[in-house]
Amino acid sequence: MEYVIINGDFINRSDAKIDMEDRGYQFGDGVYEVIRVYNGKMFTAKEHLERLMVSGKKIGMEISYSVQEIKDMLTELISKNQLTHGTIYMQVSRGIAPRNHAYPATDVAQTFVANTKSVDRPARNMEKGVNTILVEDIRWLLCDIKSLNLLGNIMAKQKAVDAGCFEAIQHRGDIVTEGSSSNVSIIKDGKVITHPADNLILNGITRQKVLEVCRNNNIPVEEREFSLEELKSADEIFISGTTVEVTPIIEIAGEKVGDGTPGAVSRQIQELFKKAIEEECGCLNN
Repeated sequence: MEYVIINGDFINRSDAKIDMEDRGYQFGDGVYEVIRVYNGKMFTAKEHLERLMVSGKKIGMEISYSVQEIKDMLTELISKNQLTHGTIYMQVSRGIAPRNHAYPATDVAQTFVANTKSVDRPARNMEKGVNTILVEDIRWLLCDIKSLNLLGNIMAKQKAVDAGCFEAIQHRGDIVTEGSSSNVSIIKDGKVITHPADNLILNGITRQKVLEVCRNNNIPVEEREFSLEELKSADEIFISGTTVEVTPIIEIAGEKVGDGTPGAVSRQIQELFKKAIEEECGCLNN
């Protein structure tokens, strides 16, 4: 039996149901998080759950569970589903109410759901690198909120899929922002350069951990806007995210990045990130 959580209850997945008037379904009125699990342990759970709380506040929704309460539920879910390596997805909507654009009354209960997925580390992509395309960033101006409204992201991702690519790198005019489901960093002369954590990108937890391990290991970091020209002339490029970890980009719109293979600095960052995982979750086999 596979379990999911709905409002604190552990339910057989095949029996789980959400009301059609849930605002998450009708409006995308809610927020979400995805946490990676290694060796049955959550990685950077505190950081993810704190960001969930912040995202809720940014849309005027004070999440009714505490960070510790959610963490305890997720830990139990991992155990019940015997998850070794994979992800936990959770979302909180503003609840069930008759369809109306305005927020419902404050006594309407939020809807909290969570489920697990078994998945291995993306070893091949991290080893070989991936190809990408460029797309104009058409999303709203509050990308720092991890909301359920992802239509712009999925349209960009589908363009990548249609082009036979792994990811779409988005840009607003000449300025590179982020991938459709990842953060983007370039490396030039040994320095990691990535868009600042403002309203135009999601401040990825993996992004934050990558910058931390770089600074702790004397890899220069600069958080600033960078242009399409800088992207195309970078020595190395990588994307980062919960499910992709640190994955090198070896091609953009048919043009090779560097010599078309993952570079030395990206490899170093991958190893440092793996070490950070192992410090929190135990030894990894790959």
